[in-house]
Amino acid sequence: MSEPTQSSDEGSGPEPDSGAGVLRAFGRQLKRFRVRAGMERAEFGERLGYSVSTIAVYEQGRRVPPPEAIDQADELLDAGGVLKEMKEEVERAQFPAFFRDAARLEAEAVELHVYANQAVPGLLQTEEYARAVFRMWRPLLEEETIAQRIAARLARQDIFARRPRPHLSFVIEEAVVHRRIGGEGVWRGQLKQIMLIGQARNVDIQLMPLRGAEHAGLAGPFTLMETKDRRRIAYTEVQSDSRLHTERSRVRELEATYGCLRAQALTPQESLALVEKLLGER
Repeated sequence: MSEPTQSSDEGSGPEPDSGAGVLRAFGRQLKRFRVRAGMERAEFGERLGYSVSTIAVYEQGRRVPPPEAIDQADELLDAGGVLKEMKEEVERAQFPAFFRDAARLEAEAVELHVYANQAVPGLLQTEEYARAVFRMWRPLLEEETIAQRIAARLARQDIFARRPRPHLSFVIEEAVVHRRIGGEGVWRGQLKQIMLIGQARNVDIQLMPLRGAEHAGLAGPFTLMETKDRRRIAYTEVQSDSRLHTERSRVRELEATYGCLRAQALTPQESLALVEKLLGER
């Protein structure tokens, strides 16, 4: 999918999901090169470091192989770069269609600011919390889709290890950290993750207090991004209906809203203290 070029508030909205087609096409190519090389799945899997069943689901287009596996396969099968050329599209295919452009922009962002009011933002989620979230999705997701989306969500968290470090901030409704999604153990693990990430120098996590008399974010969640070429973009999503906003006036409105939210929220220190208090309660 190419970068969105709209300069107005046109939505990307629901669209046909081309991800499955990309994975099937990649799987067919992978199998074609393996057969041409005269390798059975068992031998190929052994040399690549994967089980026969894993190679099978890759060839069937039912799971996204990691980038390093694609590089290894291309060299091992003497594919001449054909598999490597598909790597970016395969990587994008792991995201639901409505999030693909936003995921790419997020990965390039030098600044990222998130307001969340329903669940812990994906960038902060533990694997267990993400699994609980996806299992609650309606209509129900297939187990393979859940596994794929968990892997994609965790891969997004590479942003925390990037150099130079991007500036990341989150304003999260206090109710979110009280909600025990996945049960007590998953909830406590998620709070510990928030505490850990919140201590990074380039990350600010703030909670919007339940007892606050003022609230600038009642219109819903959103994300603000600034790219390395200084473009400022906003992303909004509700019920899988997503929009990338590039029109400066609209982005400026949401930037002003986020500024108000940060002023109305608890400070990062107060927020982490509240999370620590919740962890100490039994």
